[in-house]
Order: sequence, then structure tokens, then C-alpha cells
Amino acid sequence: MLTLLASVSALGLQPATPPEPTEREPRPEREEIVITGHLIEGLDLLAGSSVVEGVALQRNLEMQVGDVLASVPGVSATSFSPGASRPVLRGFQGERIRVLNDGLGAIDVSNTSADHATTIDPLTSERIEVLRGPAVLIYGSQAVGGAVNVIDRRIPRNIPQGGYHVDAIGQYSSVNDGVSVGGAVDLDLGSNFVFHADASWQDSDDLKVGSYVLARPLREEVLATAAEERAEGEFQEADELEELANRKGRLENSGVEQWTAAAGLSYIGDRFEVGASYSIFDTFYGVPLRPGAEYAEEGHGGEEEEGEESIAIDLRQKRLDGRAKLYLEGFFEHALLRLATADYEHVELENGEVGTTYLSDGVEGRLELKQRDTDGWHGASGIQYYSRDFDAVGAEAFVPPNETSQWGIFTVQEYQPSRLGIEGALRAEFTDVRSDPLGLKRDFTAISGALGANYELGEDTTVGINVSRAERAPSAEELFAGGPHIASQSFEEGNPDLTIETSWGGEIFLRHDGPSFAGSATLWTNRFDNFIYQAATGEEEDGLPVFAYRQQDADYWGIELEARAPLYSSGDFKLSGDLVADYVRAELADGTNVPRIPPLRIGGGLEAEYDVWTGRIELEWVDDQDRTAPLETRTDGHTLVGASLAWKPLGKDNETTIILAANNIFDVDARRHASFTKDFVPLGGRDIRLSARLSF
Repeated sequence: MLTLLASVSALGLQPATPPEPTEREPRPEREEIVITGHLIEGLDLLAGSSVVEGVALQRNLEMQVGDVLASVPGVSATSFSPGASRPVLRGFQGERIRVLNDGLGAIDVSNTSADHATTIDPLTSERIEVLRGPAVLIYGSQAVGGAVNVIDRRIPRNIPQGGYHVDAIGQYSSVNDGVSVGGAVDLDLGSNFVFHADASWQDSDDLKVGSYVLARPLREEVLATAAEERAEGEFQEADELEELANRKGRLENSGVEQWTAAAGLSYIGDRFEVGASYSIFDTFYGVPLRPGAEYAEEGHGGEEEEGEESIAIDLRQKRLDGRAKLYLEGFFEHALLRLATADYEHVELENGEVGTTYLSDGVEGRLELKQRDTDGWHGASGIQYYSRDFDAVGAEAFVPPNETSQWGIFTVQEYQPSRLGIEGALRAEFTDVRSDPLGLKRDFTAISGALGANYELGEDTTVGINVSRAERAPSAEELFAGGPHIASQSFEEGNPDLTIETSWGGEIFLRHDGPSFAGSATLWTNRFDNFIYQAATGEEEDGLPVFAYRQQDADYWGIELEARAPLYSSGDFKLSGDLVADYVRAELADGTNVPRIPPLRIGGGLEAEYDVWTGRIELEWVDDQDRTAPLETRTDGHTLVGASLAWKPLGKDNETTIILAANNIFDVDARRHASFTKDFVPLGGRDIRLSARLSF
């Protein structure tokens, strides 16, 4: 990283002291949208972006980032199991969503399959940003659906006041007898050096659920099969099937044990900053079985196993991060370099025995040059590199060894000297994907761009329109998969002939942030050429249902609404209300529906504040989803009710907070249609939580 600083200086970009704030102050709502200090800060192309932090983050804390964000407008979660859940943005998941750690990818394999955990721990995060809109393509063509950026302090950026800063958090949840503890410390070592350390440990038992484990359509199917077995005189098989269909109250084999640890060191000077961190993410979680997964119930030699089967995943990632920032004179304000390398391994266990081992070595880096604001024109440009060496060893190695390398060049610009503003973004990406055992290699060149305009109707109101054209290269899994995947309990088939996926996108948005009302409304659409998707074929291989990657045109569109308003105020007492709603419609060119699309959702809450106390009651209504893909089952809707009481014992300006919360108060059966396992993995039932966060 010091070599980079010397190279930048050699190019004539001289270091400088940090720039003074420009005369043109950002609008108030921009400070709430993105506060990372990355190059995308303040861009109106980020229509509908959200930040979850503070009390809201503590109140919604879960082990996986997808479940933490599931109540944010436009966001759902894959909810494969309590130990594995990625975000779903605007109905997009997998390869169309980038999950970032401080601007760089997670460098895991969670994008390859829904059963793989995301290696980012929300417990030690400072805040989580949900970024939507075409400008996020600067993070990669895989961000066509959006990006989730998790911010932590593992590479310190500030010298703590008073010489140190300590955070500690603990939580107990009754729905799984879950215990979570974590802590972080930042120490001023003097001479502008800051040391950081954090650690966390979480443990949960099987999830308690509100009703039957199996969804109604699957339960009826299992009971019908039991009746057939009984009519044929197979009484033992019939009894087992009836017992399976009537299971309720607890989701077996859904416990999780997870721990993390990290240490970092930074030099924070007036002219440049440089730092690094090393972290470990370790998790062990159960994978609930799909009824009828005969492959999982037989040994590899074809002999029937004794007793109940169990599948679990044992995962560990070791990651090294680096960051360097150099303040410059002249046209550029600063140069920022981010690098990360990760050594990833996870083992899929069958009855405690090793089934398949997945290995991944990955590297990602970004160099960004941020322009100084000049008469309302500012922006940034940069390059990005990513590589991954992937291998799978074992009987269910459904993806052969492969290598991926990718280069990207990007720029994002904004010009807004007055009420009218214009924004633009461009990205060129060059991807090589190869699998030597298959003797296959594919090269792709993807060009993406976005253009937008916004107009300030008043001091508090902005209206805008964005258009984009994005291209995405198919991933190694989409190209090369071919075999049984025991954890997802499916047989996956890739397609080596897949071509580049192209989408045309558009958004119209209106935002208002006034003293008596704040809200936003976004209408968006994406039209895809050669859309890549995974569909059930209705066939079976090795006793598992076959899911194949296919390609055809597709149309997406959706609506996102969000509003908040004060309802009553008297002295220290304040009452406010908020409302969110989102809807996605997605259809393939052949007239069928895209699989796993979330249905209409409407949520609202009432929040009362009095001095250091905050009480909240909220409701989320989710419609039935009967616009299903072929061979996909419908999902019944549900209504969830929750309440919480937060207390700040050291004053409302201190982050120390104690929260007592109740989720799913009426213990209803709830399932997310975006989940691959929703027919046999429901969401948790009634949950009483007590959490405490200490900060000083």
C-alpha cells in the first residue's frame, strides 16, 4: 500500500492536507441516505437507499444479514435456514445482489447456493446500507438488483476521543434459546496509531415455529402419500409419513453456533491513512431436511442408513483486509485503495461424516480517485479486480474446480450547480471463467451505463428519473454445475452455453424530507434479454429434484413506498407513525412467472418517545403469493405483530441501550416465498428478546 502512495505521487498528484468542506452543503436527506464516505456518497442515482443502524439495528439483530434487513422496503431474504440467509432486493438474489464488507465483496460462496452462509457478522457491524438504483453497478455487474454494504470499524478510521472506545452487546431470544455476545475496543496508541479488536459468539437451539413445520400444500401431499402406503399395507411407512406431516412447534436440526474474531491497526495522519485487519468467521449450522429427499436418506453405496438423517455445514473463513487513503492537491481530492484476500472452507456433513468439502481462495481490490467538487461537478473513477480459485471435493461436488478472474473500470459523475442535476455512471468489465477438468473456458466483456436527472421542486422535495443498461456475465456455477448438492437437497444442472445477460432499467422517484412529513415513492422496471434463472424441471436424479439453469427474456417491475410523520408532540413526549410497502412483478418471455418472487407487503408502526424511553408497536402484512413458476408451490400470506421498549440509561445521546422486544406476538405460521426451503422451513414463532448494548 505504501508503494501505491509513492506511485500516486510520482504521477504528479501531490499529497495534501484534508480538504476543507466546500461551500455547497449537501441536502439534509443525503446525509441520511449514505454516510460511508465512499465515492457514491450523495448521489441521487441511489433512489430509495436505506441505512440500518443504532437502535433499529439492535432491535432487528439476527445471525445472518439477510434476516436483519428483511423489514426494509424492497428487501426480503432467502431464509434457507437460521444459519444461512442472504438479502433479496427487488426480487433479485444470488448473482444479482452484491453483499459487501466496507465496499468489497464478502469473498465467500454464499452467492453460489442459498444453503451457504454469508461470512459477515451483523453483531459486530456499525451499520448496514441497502443500496439500490443503477449507480451501484460501480460495485460490479452482479449488483444489477442492488448491493448491501456492511460497515464495521475493523480498520479504524478515527482516533477515539479520550484514548479509547468500547462497545459491548448481548442478546437472549426465546424462540431458539439463543444467546449472543460481542464486544469491540478501539485504542489510541499514540503517534496517530489506532488499534482495534472485536469478537463475538452466538449459540442457538432448534427454532420454535408457530404451527406445522410443513406448509399446507406439502403437508397435504405427504398425508396423501401416507394414505396410499397404508392402503397398500405399508403401515410402518405410513406411520412415519403421518408423523412427519404432523410435526409442529419445532424445526429440527436448525441450531447454529457461530463465532468471530478480528484485530486491526491503522495510522491516521493528516496527509494519508493506512491500515489493515485480520478476521476469522466460523459457523456450524444444521440444514433441515426436505421431505422426500431419498438421496439424503440413502448411503452412497445405496444401502439404507439407520435412524434419522442429519445434514450440517461447518464453515470457516480467514480474511485479511487493507485500506490506504491519500489526500491530494488539484483535480482529485483523494485516492482510496481497498484490498482483501480470503481463505474459505466449508464442509457439508452427513450424519457427522464429511460429505463434500468446498474450498475457495479469493482476492478483491479497488482503487478509487475522488474528484474535488468544482462548481457543482464532482465524481470518482477507478478500477476493480476480483479473482477466485474454487474447488469442491467429495461425492456431492456439484460444481467442478474452476477459476474466475475479473477486471472492471468505472466512473460515476454528478453535475448539479442548481436545482437541476445530471448524473451518470459507466462500467466496463472483463471476465474469464474456466474449468480445467471440463476443458471449458469462457470470456465475457460486459459494458454497463446509467444516466439520470433530478430536480429540486423545493427545499425538501426532489423528483428524478434514472435509466440504465447493464450487462452481467454468467457465473461459474451457472455455467458448470452438474450433480447432486446434498445441502440444498437438489440436483443442479448448469449450462456452459449461457451468454451475457443484458437488462434495461428505469426508475422514477419522488422524495420529500420536511419537518411534518418525510417519504419516498419509487416506480422501477427492468427488462432482461437472456435472463439467467434456475428452474425446477420436474425430473429426478439420484432421488433428488433437478433444478437447471436456463435463459430467456424477462420483465420485472415494482413499487416501493416509505413514509414517516409526527402525529403528536407535547414537551418531552413525541408520537410518530411510519408506513412501508413494496411489490414486485416478474414474468418470463414464455408467459410463466419467475421463481421465488416476494408478494405484496405492507407494514407500519407507531413509535412513542419520552425522554430516554422509546416504545414501538409494528405490523407487517404479507399477501398470498399465487403467481408461481411451473412446479413451484404457492405461499400463504401472513400478518406479523411486534412490539419493543428501548431504554437509554446513560441519556438519549449515548448509544448505550437496553431493549425488551416481542416478535410474532400471535405465534403465526409465516414463510418467505423467496426462500428455496419455504415449504419446510418456516420463520420463527413467538419470540421474546432482551438485548443490551453498552458504548463508552
